[in-house]
Amino acid sequence: MINYPDSLTHGLSRAEMIERMHGRLNQPRFDHCVRVEATARQLAVCFGLDVDRAGLAGLLHDYAKQVPVAEYERVIKTHGYNPKLLRYNRGIWHGVVGTYFIKRELGIDDELVLQAIERHTTGDPHMTELDMTTFVADYIEPLRHLPAQVRARGLAQTSLSKATIAELQGTLTFLINRQQLVYPKTLKTFNALVNKENR
Repeated sequence: MINYPDSLTHGLSRAEMIERMHGRLNQPRFDHCVRVEATARQLAVCFGLDVDRAGLAGLLHDYAKQVPVAEYERVIKTHGYNPKLLRYNRGIWHGVVGTYFIKRELGIDDELVLQAIERHTTGDPHMTELDMTTFVADYIEPLRHLPAQVRARGLAQTSLSKATIAELQGTLTFLINRQQLVYPKTLKTFNALVNKENR
């Protein structure tokens, strides 16, 4: 059974977190979060990272995925977020702004956990390996079967960076093919990681 240290949760048990997640998420989304938690923990073990931080970020990464659009818009407008975020949708918001709800409702305030959650929707040119763990685990959890996801899963056996690049490539291709807006930081992340890999 998984238990997270009080230093990360301020005494909130995993069972209590799960109960609150059920109040925020439908069953398929909740089940996805549990699979991402397990995948993130496995990746953390593989790459010698903090298993508890990776698991906690994986578990909570979609905590705010189903917050109503109007509530997101209110938070963006009243809590100092970049107003350009309003051009996007919950696909972006639930990472970038979702940490607001995690802090307020769960009391989780570990900066590394929150950063990994914040970056899992957009990436970041300065992603840490912990950030990549959440980012990649979300993409390659066991019920992800698209060719790009399968490819990233294979790369994740040996390189978080290469798996992250593969995920970004798949995401950018998806958005461009559908003529959807690309969040600027996502493209910057792709360029930064490719540049680093090609040095």
